[in-house]
Amino acid sequence: MKRAQIPAVKEPVGLMWQDRKRPDGTTILPWSRGRPLAWDVTVPDTYADAHVVNTAREAGAAANDAATNKNTKYSPLSNTHLFVPVAIETGGTWHHQAVELVQENGRRTSNITGDARESTFLFQHLSVALQRGNAVSFQNTFTAS
Repeated sequence: MKRAQIPAVKEPVGLMWQDRKRPDGTTILPWSRGRPLAWDVTVPDTYADAHVVNTAREAGAAANDAATNKNTKYSPLSNTHLFVPVAIETGGTWHHQAVELVQENGRRTSNITGDARESTFLFQHLSVALQRGNAVSFQNTFTAS
């Protein structure tokens, strides 16, 4: 968001005062249809017992379930914000809303920088972050002997 010169706030306080839930971020200015954007990131484990049966049948099943859960959790924001769940499985499958958000953010960044590859760079950056997170999780499964 910062690279696209879109003012945003991390973990804004007071959006959902009833239960004090906070999305990961929100834009300060309207994003689309006169509403600011709010987003929340989730990275479900593709291979967890809770997901493995469904992800074996359909790629992205864990991301779809996680996005549905986030949409339900933040449904009260729909009156004031455009909410987008950013669900990316540990196996690398992205929910379509996450893909659309990154593409739009990349497009807006390209308009600022003049470089048409901004979406590609953003996908690469986020994919590397995912793999680093996977590596840390995997490393933590080892026991010291």
